[in-house]
Amino acid sequence: MVSLTDLFLASLLVPTSLGSALPPRIDTIDQRGGRVTLKQVRNPRGHKAFNPARATYRTFLKYGVPAPDYIKKAVAHIDEEQEEAFARIKRDTGSAAAIPINEVDIAYVTPVTIGTPPQTLMLDLDTGSSDLWVFSSLTPSNQVRGQEIYSPTKSSTSKLLSGHTWSIRYGDGSGSRGTVYTDNFTIGGLEVKSQAVQAALEVSSSFTQEQSLDGLVGLGFSALNTVRPSSQLTFFDNARPNLDEEVFTADLKYHATGSYDFGFIDSKKYAGNITYTAVQQSPGYWTHSLSGYSVGSGAFQASQISGISDTGTTLVYLPTAIVTAYYRQVQGAQNSQYYGGYVFPCSSTLPTFTFGIEGARFTIPASYINYTRISPTSTTCYGGLQSSSGLGINIFGDVALKAAFVVFSGTNPPRIGFAIKPLAS
Repeated sequence: MVSLTDLFLASLLVPTSLGSALPPRIDTIDQRGGRVTLKQVRNPRGHKAFNPARATYRTFLKYGVPAPDYIKKAVAHIDEEQEEAFARIKRDTGSAAAIPINEVDIAYVTPVTIGTPPQTLMLDLDTGSSDLWVFSSLTPSNQVRGQEIYSPTKSSTSKLLSGHTWSIRYGDGSGSRGTVYTDNFTIGGLEVKSQAVQAALEVSSSFTQEQSLDGLVGLGFSALNTVRPSSQLTFFDNARPNLDEEVFTADLKYHATGSYDFGFIDSKKYAGNITYTAVQQSPGYWTHSLSGYSVGSGAFQASQISGISDTGTTLVYLPTAIVTAYYRQVQGAQNSQYYGGYVFPCSSTLPTFTFGIEGARFTIPASYINYTRISPTSTTCYGGLQSSSGLGINIFGDVALKAAFVVFSGTNPPRIGFAIKPLAS
C-alpha cells in the first residue's frame, strides 16, 4: 500500500533494492462479472529508508499550500542523519547489504496495464486526487529515473485526445503537465476501454526522485480532474456502469500488502456493521466528519471534525489541540521544528487513538502512530499523528485508514463507510 509517501521534495525515497521484492504482476484473487479484487504487491524497486518529514512536506504541496521553511529544513536535517547512519553502518560492516530496511508501509503499490499489448506500470491508488497520470515516452529522459513509462505509440488502441492538456501545480511552485490519450486501462482484470490516460510531458523533480512510482490513479470525484478544456472521468466513474455495485473498498494493512475491491463489499473482510456517514464532494475530495475522538483509555470527546479520507496521504493530520492532547501522554514527546513535527523517544509507550464515525468507534493501535525512526540507528521516532495547522484541512491518511475497512460509495448522494476489522499490531 502506498501511501504515496512523500513525492514532492528532492529525494523522497532513498533508492535501493528489496531482496524479497516481487516482480510486476497483476494479482487478481477474485474476478466475477462486475466485481474484482486486486491486491497490492511489494514494490520491486524498493527503498532503504524513508524521510518522515517528507510525508508532511508532500502533504502541504499536494494540497497547494507552501510548506513552512522549518519543514523544508527538517527534510534536509533528516537526510543528513540518514546518510551519516548509512555510512557508519557500511563502515562498521563493510557491506551495503547489511544496511537495514526501514519498513514504513511505503513499499506497496498496485500494478496496472495500459494499452494493447499491455504495458505494466506501478501506480498509487489515490482518493485525494482525480487525475490518472503516468510517466511516458514523452517525458524528458532527464526526468525519468528508473520509472516504467507508458508509450502511446506502442499501443494499437491509444488515441490522442486532440487539444486536451493537463497540469497540476504544487505548493512549492513546481508542477507536472502533459497531454492526454485514451486507451485500454486494466487493474486486476477490471478493464475500462478509452480511459483518459494523462501522459506526462514534464514532471516535478520530486516525482523524478520517487523511483518507486510510475504515476497515480486518482479516485476522488471527477470534478477535481485537471484535464482541459474538458475534464475527464476517473477510472472509477468510467467503471461504475459495469460494476455490480457502485462502490470500491480499501482494506489497507499495517506492514503488509492490502487490497482494493471494486463493485462489491466483501463481508469476510470486516466484522459487525458498516457505519456510513455523508460525504461533501466539493471540490472533489471524499470529505466527511468524525464525530469525536479519545486518547488511550480517556473519555470520548464529542466533536465534529471535518476532513478528507485520502489513501494517497501517509500520515494523519488533525487540529493542534487534539494532537497536543495525544502527545501530552507520551513521555519525552516534543513538537520539533528541527525534525518537522512531533517526535518522541522510540522507547516511549504510546496510547491508542480512537476516532468516531457517527455512533461507531475505531481505534488506531499505538504501533501505527509510532511511525518510524528518524534514521536506522536513531533512538528518536516520528509520529504518525501530526498537526494540520497551516494545511487548512484535516486529513485522515493511511495511518488511520489501515485501522478500519473503508467503503467509498458512489451512490447518489455519495457516502463513506467504516467497519471494524482484525488489526495487526
